[in-house]
Amino acid sequence: MINAVLVFNNHGKPRLVRFYQHLAEEVQQQLIRETFHLVLKRDEHICNFLECGSLFGGADYKLIYRHYATLYFVFCVDSSESELGILDLIQVFVETLDKCFENVCELDLIFHMDKVHYILQEVVMGGMVLETNMNEIVAQAEAQNKLEKAEGGLSAAPSRAVSAVKNINLPEIPRNINIGDINIKVPSLSQFM
Repeated sequence: MINAVLVFNNHGKPRLVRFYQHLAEEVQQQLIRETFHLVLKRDEHICNFLECGSLFGGADYKLIYRHYATLYFVFCVDSSESELGILDLIQVFVETLDKCFENVCELDLIFHMDKVHYILQEVVMGGMVLETNMNEIVAQAEAQNKLEKAEGGLSAAPSRAVSAVKNINLPEIPRNINIGDINIKVPSLSQFM
């Protein structure tokens, strides 16, 4: 199971943090700091697997990471996950980000955090791998973008409706409406404008 996905820059600033188990905020911050220091002090010629049992409280946890340009992508997993499989998953995640953002950089992760989280949720949810087909993930992300753009037009609908009501040119607005036994008093529209 994947317990955490961490992305931070060369200076240790977290750019994406996702924990799949409940931890207190202080513990999360401590884990991020310690993870960064463990990964940073490793030589580039050493393998990308690192035992981190004491860090997460169990003996069977590993950090699996990749360093791309200015970003470290770190997955904390338990012993049930394949190290090479997670390295491949990191590669799929980064390539998907690269396709969605057209040459992804650190600023894309900062300014488009919602889209990055959506892509991560397409790959991993609840600590379990959902999808590894990059084309499928990109297609889902594009569908989500289209949906958000369509809803953007709907978000302006209330203001257009108020504007339309203000522009109604009725000769006389009814003040009382009688429907059978029901009598409704209509308030003046001027108090709402």
